[in-house]
Amino acid sequence: MLKMKSLVMSALLLGASGMASADIHFIIPGGPGGGWDTTARGVGEALVKSKIDGNASFENLSGGGGGRAIASMIKSKNKQGDILLVNSTPIVLRALSGQIPFSYRDLTPVAGIVADYGAFVVRNDSPLKTWDDVLAAFKADPQKFNIAGGSARGSMDHLVAAQAIAAAGLDGGRLRYVPYDAGGQAKAGLLSGEVDLLSTGFSEALEIAGSGQGRILAMTAPEIVAEHPEVPTIKSLGYDMTFTNWRGFFAAPDTPKAKVDEYVAKFAALIKTPEWEQVRARNGWINLFEPQAEFIKSLEAQEQQLKATMLQLGFIK
Repeated sequence: MLKMKSLVMSALLLGASGMASADIHFIIPGGPGGGWDTTARGVGEALVKSKIDGNASFENLSGGGGGRAIASMIKSKNKQGDILLVNSTPIVLRALSGQIPFSYRDLTPVAGIVADYGAFVVRNDSPLKTWDDVLAAFKADPQKFNIAGGSARGSMDHLVAAQAIAAAGLDGGRLRYVPYDAGGQAKAGLLSGEVDLLSTGFSEALEIAGSGQGRILAMTAPEIVAEHPEVPTIKSLGYDMTFTNWRGFFAAPDTPKAKVDEYVAKFAALIKTPEWEQVRARNGWINLFEPQAEFIKSLEAQEQQLKATMLQLGFIK
């Protein structure tokens, strides 16, 4: 505890002095507009504005279900300075389903930062007005009802939608899921009329609704989010289903413990700043700061929980 307080104080003093120890580079495993992209850029923005870091740069490396970015991270071995990979629940899901040849164990977990929820969005001109309308349309003809997501089949957007359908007593395994490469393309698929519904993160859903291009029918938080009381949760509608997606950061394999502690101290200091609060509130995120040891325990627990759910829904055998 004393060590963590010391690290946090060091980072706070660093920010207060306006002298950053190093610039930071974020690797993003998907294209622009998705949850990973939003998280990395939001964290980078707040780090720079709070003067914890002098500069933040970003690199979108989509492909291979996130495997390309992980491979790049493994290859870098931190030789190019401070490099962090943003990721979330999909790193666990895709490893379980065999979509990527890596797991979080191939990297160095650093810290969990925020939680985001799943959300379901329709176009403004959609005849679907409520979540019950979605369930009725799916029940009437599952083969004619398409749900998009910014990730591959069997990944998080797909799993969350299937769980929400299954919570109503319907067969989530029959869901027609249309995969896109990252949230930006999935949003375009929705707005162009290629699909009926978009399964995405709540922060991306807020952006679509805020632009006047779509409506959020429901989200997967355990209770109504105070800042957005107009959005019902699946649970508040009478269906026993919730889902929380963590987002956090990973360093290269074999990163020294002292360097990991430095990263953790920066994030611990960051979440106490008004610059971070502005970014967090704007995106509808929930603070979920977990330093390395806690983060690893959460990853291990989630791995077991998701494996059980994926077996139940037939996503893996």
